[in-house]
Amino acid sequence: MSLSPQQKTAGWLVGVAVTMGALSFAAVPFYDWFCRVTGFGGTTAVSATGSDTVLERSVLIRFDASREAGMPWSFKPQQTEMRVKIGETGLAFYEAHNPTDRTVAGTASYNVTPDAAGGYFTKIECFCFTEQVLAPGETAIMPVTFFVDPEIVKDREGKYVREITLSYTFHETPLPENQAALAVPAQAGAVN
Repeated sequence: MSLSPQQKTAGWLVGVAVTMGALSFAAVPFYDWFCRVTGFGGTTAVSATGSDTVLERSVLIRFDASREAGMPWSFKPQQTEMRVKIGETGLAFYEAHNPTDRTVAGTASYNVTPDAAGGYFTKIECFCFTEQVLAPGETAIMPVTFFVDPEIVKDREGKYVREITLSYTFHETPLPENQAALAVPAQAGAVN
């Protein structure tokens, strides 16, 4: 049984469509992996411990905060900048406040500029690693512990970095199930 030219062409086009669909599906996790490995797009590194080496050269770290449209919290850094030696562990704090009369959950996305510093800006602990939940009127002081990897001075572009900006954007997220279940009866009781 041989296939006609139209059947071969149709089979080939289906194969191309399936391949393109599979590649587009794999693109998001691949891009995420690529950014984490290379620091592309200001993606930071993560470490369980601080650096073993501290250089005499220092870098100015600036802190920035914003909110996604519709996120009701106020959100700001407690310090706008700090100078740290390359390899030295730094500790900075951000403040979030929920001025609403409802519990709100949020997750912070982040990036570092310039891009050349992304792979060398290393977080040890960060509020951005987990979802944050604030009750009505609650304020949270949230730490970020970090260092700038001494390998930055060997990088072709990174060695020229003198200032780094760490930016966070908070996004409202659905409440965790256990807290959402508690919020529903409270809202239902208020309606009755």
